[in-house]
Amino acid sequence: MRWQLVLLITVVLCALSLIKSQHQARKAFISLQQAQSQQIQLDEEWGRLQLEQSTWAMHARVGKIASEQLQMQLPDARQMRVVTAAQLHAFHP
Repeated sequence: MRWQLVLLITVVLCALSLIKSQHQARKAFISLQQAQSQQIQLDEEWGRLQLEQSTWAMHARVGKIASEQLQMQLPDARQMRVVTAAQLHAFHP
């Protein structure tokens, strides 16, 4: 009779342990699915941000804003100086 009680308690503890581990596995799977969903959303947002960045940085757009809003203009050719890499290294060794 005593061994039967010990076996019954052991079986109940094993069953409870199994239930607990299945519950933890389900929670972990749900967390994994949520993380994967968030990864997909972040990847989509990253793509949109890259597209937006390339749009904002287009040379024609930057030039248009510089000339229209900031009243900037290209300097006259007589005002320009070309600096070679050798000249630059001479000033900053």
